[in-house]
Amino acid sequence: MRNLICFLFICASVASCSTKHYDTIIRNGLVYDGNGGEPVKADIAIQNDTIALIGDLSKATAKNEIDAKGMAIAPGFINMMGHSEESLFQDGRAQSDVRQGVTTEIFGELSFGPLNEKMKNQLQNGQSDIKYKVEWNTLGEYMQVLEKKGIAPNIATFVGSGAVRQYVIGEANVAPTPAQLDSMKLLVGQAMQEGALGLTNALIYPVDFFAKTDELIALAKEASKYGGTYSSHMRSEGNHLLEAVEELMTISKEANIPAEIFHLKAAGKNNWGKMDSVIKRVERARKEGMDITADMYTYLAGATGMTSAFPPTLQDGGFGKLRERLQDPKIRKAMAIAMNTNAQDWENLYNGSGGAEHVLLLGFKQDSLKKYTGKTLAEVAKLRNKSPEETVMDLIVQDSTRVGVAYFLMNEDNVKKQVALPWVSFGSDEGSYTTEGVFLKSNAHPRAYGNFARVTGHYSRDEKVLSLQAAIQKLANLPAKHLKLQKRGEIKTGYFADLIVFDPAKVKDNATYEKPHQYAEGMKDVFVNGIAVFKNGEPTGNAAGRFVKGPGFKK
Repeated sequence: MRNLICFLFICASVASCSTKHYDTIIRNGLVYDGNGGEPVKADIAIQNDTIALIGDLSKATAKNEIDAKGMAIAPGFINMMGHSEESLFQDGRAQSDVRQGVTTEIFGELSFGPLNEKMKNQLQNGQSDIKYKVEWNTLGEYMQVLEKKGIAPNIATFVGSGAVRQYVIGEANVAPTPAQLDSMKLLVGQAMQEGALGLTNALIYPVDFFAKTDELIALAKEASKYGGTYSSHMRSEGNHLLEAVEELMTISKEANIPAEIFHLKAAGKNNWGKMDSVIKRVERARKEGMDITADMYTYLAGATGMTSAFPPTLQDGGFGKLRERLQDPKIRKAMAIAMNTNAQDWENLYNGSGGAEHVLLLGFKQDSLKKYTGKTLAEVAKLRNKSPEETVMDLIVQDSTRVGVAYFLMNEDNVKKQVALPWVSFGSDEGSYTTEGVFLKSNAHPRAYGNFARVTGHYSRDEKVLSLQAAIQKLANLPAKHLKLQKRGEIKTGYFADLIVFDPAKVKDNATYEKPHQYAEGMKDVFVNGIAVFKNGEPTGNAAGRFVKGPGFKK
């Protein structure tokens, strides 16, 4: 806010600033600068990719004039944990996110590089509705391929500890030798120099599950050398949630690296009461000087693969081995029992959800199975005249995929508590889609279309969980600062012109579990690097997005 007042004073004092010509001027809006203070009525001038001036520009001119009277102007939102790695190949416009004000997509949990030949073949042959050529080898090359293709939002990425493990070791449940660990560290260092933000993983899934804490510390230390961040879907979000938080903090402390808890939650009714303890533990660590933050999605169901109903060790050797094992009668019998066990040594999301009635089928690769999309597992089991457990195993074998599902795991009281926390930002944990073409062949999780609109609309305006200025600060400035994204996340002279214009009174999410492919409302204009990618409520087709590099990038 101090910066904004200074700019207003400077503009009023210097005659030349009122007569200059700019590329774009956004006039008459209520400016939320991203720092959490009260908004101020002001005009904003854009020149090339930069915010050139903020203040009274009534006498200035521009090629493009936007009247934002009655509207809020804010820094573009940052999707702190998205999965547009494949969807952007299909449609770079990223409409489900852009229409909510997202101007930067952060890729986390996994990474599309580095890839060896086996990994490239798996990625090529494992594609479902979205098709693309795997023509890159390193993480940096992958990001450049996306950028060159043409995308509306900016993109940034972490390097996956599981990716470097698979590159060096393969998919076996074994510890790396000292030489293998050295090779993995070199790959992390290379990715950091190519622009990665830090190290990431999803520790409830193979191959990440196979890594022990000491391995993760060693790799995190490598990312730390380049100023990176450690981000993790922790080893447990349920029965061992508190222990998982401690592991993340141990890695952060030992590697001297900031840490991000991906999609913070307490999963499963038996674990809902643990959230207060998690919050107290994180806040104590922050008071002690540790840089621990988190992000979340604003829904009660998570989405992942149906393979999470089985112990990760069943995938020792890769998905092909799991599929093979699920055709063995003895193993199937054991897995039917395991699915209904409140496991203590792995994260059983099926059991945590409460069973087949709370599992929604989202997507299949095989056309013959797509008729089950949008149905619960209980409904499909009844249609197929088999038990839910047999149905799960049959579907995975027949589709030759993890089979996308939504598990209903969380509770609303915890969601509200988390939304209000000053150290929690927001991530969709989903792709960015359009309501057409191949995207309609599968059901998305509604968070793809509504996660950010629910923050500014439902939780801020309607539920009064937090003020709009606090919501904007958590949607833009908080993630930008935590990830060291230079000159983004604020409305400030000299910063990149990632800007959004929206009507706070009309922001509304429309996507539901039954009908997820529905855009949010309320967004008027979206600028990425000074270029309009969404103008007066319609996509422009402009590919303004860039590969935003992390702090260790070397040209």
